[in-house]
Amino acid sequence: MKILVPVKRVVDYNVKVRVKSDQSGVDIANVKMSMNPFDEIAIEEAVRLKEAGVATEVIAISCGVLQCTETLRTAMAIGADRAILIETTQELQPLAVAKLLNAIVAKEAPSLIILGKQAIDDDCNQTGQMLAALAQLPQATFASKVEVVGQNVKVTREIDGGLEVVSLRLPAVVTTDLRLNEPRFITLPNIVKAKKKPLETFKPEDLGVDVTPRIKTLKVSEPPVRGAGVRVSDVDQLIDKLKNVAKVI
Repeated sequence: MKILVPVKRVVDYNVKVRVKSDQSGVDIANVKMSMNPFDEIAIEEAVRLKEAGVATEVIAISCGVLQCTETLRTAMAIGADRAILIETTQELQPLAVAKLLNAIVAKEAPSLIILGKQAIDDDCNQTGQMLAALAQLPQATFASKVEVVGQNVKVTREIDGGLEVVSLRLPAVVTTDLRLNEPRFITLPNIVKAKKKPLETFKPEDLGVDVTPRIKTLKVSEPPVRGAGVRVSDVDQLIDKLKNVAKVI
């Protein structure tokens, strides 16, 4: 059983992002980058399935600039067996990424594709669903538990009303939620081993995929600064404040 895990290079979650002076986007110059946290959970789950004897191979894949190889090496340090980079300097939107992943799915024929439910940079939460549609595969999103039983995968999903358990016939697409697992600490020996693992590189044109953006960003701006809060001494003063605010609004 082969598991494919897409991973994305994003601005580290500890970094406070800044908007470019021309408002064309977020400034990532000299900013720490790391693997998208939801994708880190996905690669951890794939490696755990391999360690449990369910899977035989875990493949990490990333789409983007050459520096994405660092993210792929991190995935291999966690436990992925090999990696694939689809290198491009073009801005990649969810549909383009889904098409690239679909081309790799057709090439590698994995039994399970595990993705993070969303990326923390754009929060789109679209790629997994689009991939499932393009590849015509069953999907389970927001997974908090994944169990492979024979030719099926049982997924516990987090939904608004609680938990939902679904069973999918393999091959299938699963997107991970935060509570699925806690990624392991990467040790130095595994970082060294990751440097020796194979990493294959493609271009979008090698896969016959057009990644031209279909959505144009007109402007990126920071949210307005919130006013300071006011402490009130009693309920009457609170009601008075609320009435005044309501009148202003």
